[in-house]
Amino acid sequence: MSGRRIRNVLRKEWLLMARSPSSLLFVAGIPLLLIGQALLLSWILPRFLGVDVPIASGMAEDLGSIERFRILLLDQFRFFVLLIPAMVANVFATLSIVEEKLTRTLEPLLATPVRTWELLLGKVLSGAIPAVAVAWASTGLFVLLAIGLGWGPLLRSVIDPSWHLSVFLLTPAISILSFVLGVIGSSRASDAKGAQNLAVVVVLPLFALIAVQVVGWVRFTPPLTLALSLGIAALDVLMLRLAVRLFARESILIRWR
Repeated sequence: MSGRRIRNVLRKEWLLMARSPSSLLFVAGIPLLLIGQALLLSWILPRFLGVDVPIASGMAEDLGSIERFRILLLDQFRFFVLLIPAMVANVFATLSIVEEKLTRTLEPLLATPVRTWELLLGKVLSGAIPAVAVAWASTGLFVLLAIGLGWGPLLRSVIDPSWHLSVFLLTPAISILSFVLGVIGSSRASDAKGAQNLAVVVVLPLFALIAVQVVGWVRFTPPLTLALSLGIAALDVLMLRLAVRLFARESILIRWR
């Protein structure tokens, strides 16, 4: 029964998304922008910056400084791709409940037998699933374009177990966290601008991940990436429970009548 209710919420949210061309354009535009930026930086910076990058684990010793620097930049895309669900969540999850409050379409939904956790989980998954799919598609496109630019041999030093853990575990965990925070912000706010303030919190730690990796403070090895992914997954569960407690179903019905 719960599975059917969650699927009904998913279907409803995806139909609303499909009716918004501007939102779909945003979802397609953000990944292309990040891919283009990552490839452009990987092509330009090694040509004009005379830096000596030390040989890291997995790098071939016969590579020059330019190739090592390019590998370092290419390796950051697995963190750049985490920005996709975070930025998509800032738009979709924060509007999902606020808009329904303003248009009074939330009241009939709350009057149905759907439980609060089913409703919120459905809303979270309705955004997180497409966001993860777009992030994975963007990663595949990035790899294909990098190979087309002749960087295939360099990718052998980039696509390692840590890369796979980041793409297939960390990305879904970040996606769910982004949308849970968006739903919390949307359920507590009275307008979309107020709701977006909480969802943007996810973006700042992602920039920190990129920064500490680039400057060499932290090397995200497979154990560390796995630990980070599992830690965020546990945080997802805690934040979803918090979202259910903060939703205040009855007060929303009374306040927005």
